[in-house]
Amino acid sequence: MAISPGEQVQVSRYVEFSRAEWARLRDQTPLPLSEAQLRPLGGLIDPVSMDEVVDVYLPLSRLLNLYVAATQQRHQATSTFLNSDQLRVPYVIGVAGSVAVGKSTTSRLLRTLLAHWPGHPKVDLVTTDGFLLSQRELEARGLGARKGFPESYDQRRLVRFLADVKAGLPTVDAPVYSHLAYDIVPGEAQTVRQPDIVIVEGLNVLQTGGRRTGRVSPMFVSDFFDFSIYVDADERDIEQWYVERFTRLRETVFTNPSSYFHRYASLSPEESIETARRIWRTINLVNLHDNVLPTRERAHLILEKGRDHGVRRVRLRKV
Repeated sequence: MAISPGEQVQVSRYVEFSRAEWARLRDQTPLPLSEAQLRPLGGLIDPVSMDEVVDVYLPLSRLLNLYVAATQQRHQATSTFLNSDQLRVPYVIGVAGSVAVGKSTTSRLLRTLLAHWPGHPKVDLVTTDGFLLSQRELEARGLGARKGFPESYDQRRLVRFLADVKAGLPTVDAPVYSHLAYDIVPGEAQTVRQPDIVIVEGLNVLQTGGRRTGRVSPMFVSDFFDFSIYVDADERDIEQWYVERFTRLRETVFTNPSSYFHRYASLSPEESIETARRIWRTINLVNLHDNVLPTRERAHLILEKGRDHGVRRVRLRKV
């Protein structure tokens, strides 16, 4: 069948599920944890509900378990073909999305649920915050107000880390970031020791950057992902969540004299909201529009959240 010149063909890359449709795909997957065990996995403003875990994350853990098993079988087939010992290659999952959208909660839930499947009990979670340039380096480069933007990361070190993880090295170290100090912690490292699964969470993990004609394309973080998830929501809701988180931190973490943001602890409630909205609109919203949101359609799966933080729709990319 021929397509006439100028005729456009609209093909959806995703299969869409309502929450109820997605929940049915759980297929009797058991819930391995109690509500008390799940509660600490929630974030500062996005608590974990049992319904959310059952409806959204159990089906997702089942899907990922099937994907991991298939990938492990493929690696075993390759080892058999090469007549060599089976290479232990971790399955790498990327989790992307805006500041304050709930990436960390999603990542913690997945780590916990996936570790209870018998075929891959060892699951590590690494955040890209540890690969930010030091605050001193950011200030020296004039990037102090662009923390979280692609140029604020040590991309080469992050790619090297993932390459070593995928190569199956016995131990691979990731730098550690302190949200209290708002900086890299000198001399501290998170050691990854040949896990079955690695979850990599960060703002820009799906970005590829611009490609220049005639030049060899560099490697990107997303090149190492076996599966990727984008946590999505209306930006007006994300802004409200950011403001709520900021005001909550003003009452708690910011009161610590060691906190980088201790100066905000003395703000009035009204000043706190105004400051949070200014930071959101001048920094985080710009990063969302310019760098984070454009990568959404590269994800294998998109979790679309409603104003109440609950996932209301799931989009799974067609294989």
